[in-house]
Amino acid sequence: MAVAETQLYSKVFNKVKKNRSTCALLESLLSMGFPAHTAQKALAATGHKTIEEASRWLHSHCNDPSLDDPIPQEYALYLCPSGPLYEKLQEFWKESKHQCARNKAHEIFPHITLCDFFTCEDQKVEVLHETLKKVGDRFLNCFPPVISLSLHSSASYLGFFIHDAHANIIKEFAVAFATEASILAGTINVNWKLIIILFLDCHVKPCTKQLHLTLSHKFYPHHQKTLEQLARSINPGQSCQWTAALYSRDMRFVNYQVLQAVFQYKPQNIDELMLNAGDFLYVDRSQQSDVSEGWVIGTSHRTGCRGFLPENYTEKANESDTWVKHRLVKFLSVISRDMHAWLYSPMYPSTTGKMLSSLLSQTVVLRRGLLVMRHGERVDQVFGKSWVQQCVMVDGKYHRADLNFPPSLPKRKDGIKHFEYDPPLSCCGIFQSRLVGEALLEKQEAVSHVYCSPALRCIQTAQHVLEGLKLEQKIKIKVEPGLFEWTKWEASKIIPSFMSLTELAEATYNVDTSYRCTFPVSSLVPSESYEEYVNRCSAVIKQIVRACTSDAGIILIVGHGSSLDSFTRPVLGLPARDSNDFSQLVRKIPSLGMCFCEELKEENRWQMINPPVKTLTHGSNAAFNWRNGILDS
Repeated sequence: MAVAETQLYSKVFNKVKKNRSTCALLESLLSMGFPAHTAQKALAATGHKTIEEASRWLHSHCNDPSLDDPIPQEYALYLCPSGPLYEKLQEFWKESKHQCARNKAHEIFPHITLCDFFTCEDQKVEVLHETLKKVGDRFLNCFPPVISLSLHSSASYLGFFIHDAHANIIKEFAVAFATEASILAGTINVNWKLIIILFLDCHVKPCTKQLHLTLSHKFYPHHQKTLEQLARSINPGQSCQWTAALYSRDMRFVNYQVLQAVFQYKPQNIDELMLNAGDFLYVDRSQQSDVSEGWVIGTSHRTGCRGFLPENYTEKANESDTWVKHRLVKFLSVISRDMHAWLYSPMYPSTTGKMLSSLLSQTVVLRRGLLVMRHGERVDQVFGKSWVQQCVMVDGKYHRADLNFPPSLPKRKDGIKHFEYDPPLSCCGIFQSRLVGEALLEKQEAVSHVYCSPALRCIQTAQHVLEGLKLEQKIKIKVEPGLFEWTKWEASKIIPSFMSLTELAEATYNVDTSYRCTFPVSSLVPSESYEEYVNRCSAVIKQIVRACTSDAGIILIVGHGSSLDSFTRPVLGLPARDSNDFSQLVRKIPSLGMCFCEELKEENRWQMINPPVKTLTHGSNAAFNWRNGILDS
């Protein structure tokens, strides 16, 4: 963009803002040298979350031919479910796709539309955020704590309709947001080619039709009965937390098909796209007539660039996979109907949320679950069994030989050599564990108990997960030797010398020194048989579940790769797996892999469902010595 155009943009921008101070995020981007209009486009495209995300977006889109075009995003306000009801809806989504193929509903996550898509200029998006918070505050005491849903079916539609009494309040919320957003979000439309500046209104249209949550739409008529049967397995009265969330999408690609790259592809010609695994691509099927078989023309969501790509390197994705979530308001369903509260986005915790947190922890309807998790990355997993020799100096003191070695090792009376068979987490393992805890906190999962294998790597994982959950001072870790690995797999052929509870407490791990374990260390048998191991696991996990019968919330078990199978099957009432199959399964379980079981109290049984947080995937990073290659060349 020319200098004169930048100056003109700045003049108009300052006039419209009426001397309001520029937001901190925008100021930071401007200080990096990014033009105002592209900086605002990056913030809008990433949800105004962090400088890092916006900066990364700008660098990725440096070759985007549309970067300077004043094309705004489209926004919509949805009411979205979470918790047990959401899990059931996801199961329906998966099973309906499997039995009846994809239909229009699969393109978007479960939701109730509050406001149809509307445009808003990039520099006015913050007004939408402020409006959502303001209107949410106004509906603090009147939003329904429970939303009544009834199943409706026709030849081309299947979904839940909202009861009128509840729908009217929700519509009032949507109308209030739409009205204030339309008034406040006056926007600037600048045509840089003609240097014409137009002042336009942001027109937000609330949904006035029958409010509904779609299950299936535009399906084949002969699939109706099957879909109805699957839908009846969803209990609309299950506990659910509703969230009013503001989403945005790129209006240029509304009617395009979305693909996702499965493999990396390096261009062989100048007109081909670079693909990274996970990239989303927009493809217009009406413009593929002249393309060679097996190839399509697409636009990269990550870079904004357009080119040819091999279609067999991709798979179909959902329309909403490319959408950006902006701000949200959470409505908490509680037992007391006289108490309704909302909490703003976790990124900007409110004083109200902090004041209510202790009270809500007692009144929110909690599910009872069992989350079994493998420990994080251990140091010998990266540096091999000889890692101790790499980091011990001549005088016997610990030396950090690589940044992925832990900064220090806890003190233990039997000396540093015993870390060889009881290794700690690597620095990446510590980060992974805390990240999982933060993800559980974001999902507002109520962890009530933590049981842990006596292996140091497991105790450290539990500690850092609790730190991520901000519960490290509230929940103590119960060290249970019965949760240890199958001893047959121990390389030393003996039971490792674990740190004592006293040593762990002195090392600031918040262990429960008063807990009396079910299966003491002295009862662990070296090289135990598979039958002995299975019996041990079954006895220990059943005792833990019985001990927590009176408490709602999630029981967190931090163990080993084998734990995910050996501690869930007894709870689910399943027989032990064949030992060969068991060994093959365990090899595939990554660091922080997890399984989740939910109790169905009315049916007196447990079922396995999706874990509350996503899998953590990352790549390897080889050791690097700058002298080799850089200096030599």
